[in-house]
Amino acid sequence: MKTTSASPVEESSPKGASGPERHPGLVWDVPVRVFHWLMVIAFAGAWLTSDSETWRLTHITLGYTMAALVVFRLAWGFAGTRWARFSSFVRGPRAVVAYVKGMIRGTAQHHTGHNPAGAVAILLLLALTLVVAASGWAVLNEIGGDSFEELHEAAAIAMLVVVGVHVVGVALGSWAHRENLVKAMITGRKDVPQGEDSVKPRAVIGAAVAAAVLALWWFQWQAAPQSGTAALTSTEGRERRDADD
Repeated sequence: MKTTSASPVEESSPKGASGPERHPGLVWDVPVRVFHWLMVIAFAGAWLTSDSETWRLTHITLGYTMAALVVFRLAWGFAGTRWARFSSFVRGPRAVVAYVKGMIRGTAQHHTGHNPAGAVAILLLLALTLVVAASGWAVLNEIGGDSFEELHEAAAIAMLVVVGVHVVGVALGSWAHRENLVKAMITGRKDVPQGEDSVKPRAVIGAAVAAAVLALWWFQWQAAPQSGTAALTSTEGRERRDADD
């Protein structure tokens, strides 16, 4: 892949980033897209099943899924293709503030990969996922009493808030730069600077990630207790904690 003169950041006019100095190219490889949409599915499913004893095993499985996906994304942030690497989009506070101010003024810089504000949301989501998963595991194993249960709920709510802010940011970024960022995360294609080649799709790795998640789901399904056992175990655990209190 060429890494010649073009910078990942170019000034963009209010009319958008596309122009004679840019051309369509593959920016998001398959592993990044698979990670993103599996995280969307897992988080939505985990949130919807969080208060249901009937769907308790599904909730736990989706939590494990999110934790495993984050571990993969952390590794891919160092070993992945150009725009997947943290070094291509993680910036300091000044860059974040400058980008936000630019958005307010309508003069925000266009970024081929994630913009600095989006990078903050991504890092927060990765960190919160690990907190949610670890505290959920502690609750499941009745470690730490109510403290971990409260932490689990607080981290999940914080994660929902960050997701909401991220969605708003995607909508604003799509409008400001005249590009469909949701579509880009589906197709992987965005406008890239002249002189920059598309990244390699890495479809085999993406397929391996999807296969690993499906294997986890299948294993959890096979290991699932008979109907009602999971709910009974959970209820008994809560009753024991209440008795101890």
